[in-house]
Amino acid sequence: MAFLRVRTDAGVAQVTLARPEKLNALNAEMMVGLADLWGQLAHDPAVRVVLLTGEGERAFSSGADLGSLAPLATGAALPQTPAEHRWVNEHQAIVDAALLRGTGFTKPIVAAVNGLAVAAGFELMLGSDIRIASDQAFFQLTEVKRGLIPSGGSLARLPRQIGWANAMEMILAAERIDAARALSMGLVNRVVSAADVLPMAQEMALRIAEGAPLALTKAKEAVLGGSGRDLEAAFAIEQACQDVVMASADAREGPLAFMERRTPRFTGK
Repeated sequence: MAFLRVRTDAGVAQVTLARPEKLNALNAEMMVGLADLWGQLAHDPAVRVVLLTGEGERAFSSGADLGSLAPLATGAALPQTPAEHRWVNEHQAIVDAALLRGTGFTKPIVAAVNGLAVAAGFELMLGSDIRIASDQAFFQLTEVKRGLIPSGGSLARLPRQIGWANAMEMILAAERIDAARALSMGLVNRVVSAADVLPMAQEMALRIAEGAPLALTKAKEAVLGGSGRDLEAAFAIEQACQDVVMASADAREGPLAFMERRTPRFTGK
């Protein structure tokens, strides 16, 4: 994956969008690579947390590379690489998987937003759970200005994450939101200097990785599954996740380690 770099250490898989000369715009290779990568990370027992970022200081991601993807989608250009063939033949499935447009990925994701997050790059960020942003970052959904709609998850996620009025301003007016406003509306968790974005995100990811793997995934599964449902349905999902966790060896190991004043040895079972 030439434009994606993955490094795993201490339970954290750091995924870097590595196309800085194009502001980390998502071409066919990156979209297909992300679609496959999320599945691999989901089933990798060595990974408890994912840290997602972009290379360089200018961009997390400027969105889909329309210059290469649009001609493929319309038939104006023929696919040349295996990734481009998959993009053409499996387009919607790849978009859904790459942009986490679903509730199947239950490992925590920390986003280090090192620069602009626009269009599909913004939508990819919306699939994360905790966001550390540079004070130079900005956020924007530009699709309506191109005759399109942001259908990579924003229309479903954004009103739930930042409220109706804020979301509709971003969606309909294509309003550019700076880091300070993003923090005030709850779109990001922290705003720090550009130099501190990745270190703080790494610190957060490592802190999360200290948790029990099964507890982490089941907690996120309950939140994802219960979002938008009535309370009774959400409580039922929460209880089902709780039942699985309480039957695990980790649920016995955690309290025992606490009583014995030692670091717990979690296995994810």
